[in-house]
Amino acid sequence: MLQTENTLFTIVMILYFVSMVFYFVYIAVKKETLSKIAFFIQLCGFVLHTAAIVIRGIGAGRLPLTNQYEFATSFAWGLSLLSLVFIFRYKFYVMGAFGSPVIFLIIGYAAMQSREVRQLMPALRSGWLGFHVSTAIIAYGAFGVCFVLGVIFLMREKMKKDGFLDQHIPDSKKLDLIAYRSAALGILFLTFTIISGAIWAERAWGSYWSWDPKETWSLVTWIIYATYLHLRVRRNWHGKSAAIFAVIGFVCVLFTYVGVNTFIPGIHSYA
Repeated sequence: MLQTENTLFTIVMILYFVSMVFYFVYIAVKKETLSKIAFFIQLCGFVLHTAAIVIRGIGAGRLPLTNQYEFATSFAWGLSLLSLVFIFRYKFYVMGAFGSPVIFLIIGYAAMQSREVRQLMPALRSGWLGFHVSTAIIAYGAFGVCFVLGVIFLMREKMKKDGFLDQHIPDSKKLDLIAYRSAALGILFLTFTIISGAIWAERAWGSYWSWDPKETWSLVTWIIYATYLHLRVRRNWHGKSAAIFAVIGFVCVLFTYVGVNTFIPGIHSYA
């Protein structure tokens, strides 16, 4: 069964790569049909990605959310899901050309991790595992979408006047609104992640908060996006500054996941 998961994972990587190529060609040659093909290929990749995660969970006899490989592939899954939803909802296929490289890089990072299935540490044997990690995946996926939209916003100002791009990229006001909605979704789920993690930590280690590096950087990430939302709602903060904030926030997300695990040992080092 795990061999099947490995095979599916390889196919998924190929599909995400092909989808990325089609998105790029769509931008280059400006053919609407190519955007639909790219979206369909990404959707097929997402379906097989879902199957691979489910099969790994069945083969491992537990939720496949407990090590670097499993979380990275789930992170890519969450970003793919959210990007598909936003692309479909807003008919914003150009977004795929910016989002697909991020998905491919994250799943590529997963491919470099050990796929060995290990028994759960005692601290991870909890009913909170599924909720805590699942909400983190959705939060990170939403922040990834916000990042992509921020990049598009910043690049849109520097793009030459092009009837095709003007027609297929929402105006600055709408881009800002979509980014705001994705950030709001992300911080909602990150809040669930932090609260559930605190409850789980108290039961596992006897303390709600221990200032572990991952806990600390998750809080830093939450503060960054909370500041972004506060400034937007209370101070009517829009435009370039908000887009830069969205990019900085996602850099913090990546450091929380990759940097902390790689460079700063702590009680979350297993994940």
